Amino acid sequence: MHARLNLFENQVAAKFGRHLVAASKVLADSTLPAATQELVKLRASQINGCGFCVDMHTKDAAHAGETSTRLNLVAAWREATVFTDAERAALELAEQGTRIADAAGGVTDEAWANAAKHYDEDQLAALVSVIALINAFNRGNVMIQQPAGDYQPGQFG
Repeated sequence: MHARLNLFENQVAAKFGRHLVAASKVLADSTLPAATQELVKLRASQINGCGFCVDMHTKDAAHAGETSTRLNLVAAWREATVFTDAERAALELAEQGTRIADAAGGVTDEAWANAAKHYDEDQLAALVSVIALINAFNRGNVMIQQPAGDYQPGQFG
């Protein structure tokens, strides 16, 4: 399987990708817990059907110490007992923020208020940004059919 477009060799795609990666570094330096960021990236990637990002964020999270039980249950987080209330609020916000087209009102006031109970304003800003950024990565990868399975933790820095 080959991608329709080589994101690393095409000048426009590579330049755009560098900007997205720079944005992700801002988020990595935020106070939003890294584990929460990885869970959110994984859940949005599952929803969007982005195999490359599911592969990447599962491996990065495991490499950082995340358990296989929690990773395996992200898709069914509502029924799982292994997530904190804060993580559950973040996962709900990620789902609603990813499925904007499916809901006439976008993110509900209830989901926002629940997240705001667990995260301060800077963490909420980071959470919204993580959700927006992973959706951008997912959409690009899905459009070009970026193959999944070969990612190695830390491959991109």
